[in-house]
Amino acid sequence: MGKDLHEAHAAARRVFEDAEAISGLPLRSLCFDGPKDRLDRTDVAQPAMFTVSAAILAAMKETLAPGSPALSPAATAGLSLGEYTALYAAGAMDFETTLKLVTRRGAAMQAAAQASEGGMVALIGADEPQALALCQAVAEGQVIVPANFNCPGQIVLSGAKAACARAAARAKEFGVGNAVVLDVAGAFHSEFMKPAAEQLAAALEAAEIREPAVPVLANVDARPHAAATIRAKLLEQLVRPVRWGACLEALRAYGVERFFEVGAGKVLAGHMKRIDRKANVTGVNSQEALAGLARE
Repeated sequence: MGKDLHEAHAAARRVFEDAEAISGLPLRSLCFDGPKDRLDRTDVAQPAMFTVSAAILAAMKETLAPGSPALSPAATAGLSLGEYTALYAAGAMDFETTLKLVTRRGAAMQAAAQASEGGMVALIGADEPQALALCQAVAEGQVIVPANFNCPGQIVLSGAKAACARAAARAKEFGVGNAVVLDVAGAFHSEFMKPAAEQLAAALEAAEIREPAVPVLANVDARPHAAATIRAKLLEQLVRPVRWGACLEALRAYGVERFFEVGAGKVLAGHMKRIDRKANVTGVNSQEALAGLARE
């Protein structure tokens, strides 16, 4: 992740250098060479993914003309960890503050996951009533709840591993097209993450947070953050469902006509296309993509 941008842009290299000094992690080695099993650990993946996104933003500022739409968004949003990137991009937190928070968040979530037998299962072709009914039917006294409402027809459940397995086995009984048990460390965005929220609370309380320069949509309710509520909503996000589809709908309500996905991969572009096939989405995840954007 990010290797080509690191090679092409001094601004991206500075971000990686600063990130390694702040986090104490060999992020360039991990992002560029792996090993994948270590990079996939949430305590490593979170600072790594944020750093890559911040490096891309820095390269964009170095490359694009000041009037470029990609540098003057009407609003920002991000899924789960991406909410921190969205807040950073909107000026609510500086780079060091954000990186320290996501590093603490990743470590706390990794610890909470290792202390519990949790998992997640993706439902394809499900709506919210179907997901809730399935959770109620398979719980058998264990925790299982909707954790991510990503886009129409895509909902992720989170909870005890055994309950997730039962949900995957019985999904078709509830009209769900398909169910896939995810290879994740734990039951994110559920009550299994309460210990992580408790650990993150002190770090958030000490963090300097400013009013965002543009609206940043909160995962928990798809409403714009205010400086006074950012801390509370980021803590809620750990134990409550991510309303990502609602965030995308809210962006459209702001009159957004073009979307820029900044970061590794193109999953979020796929979510937007599920909402609106004609949506104008530009992925900025490589030097090639950035060069194409600069030529516009």
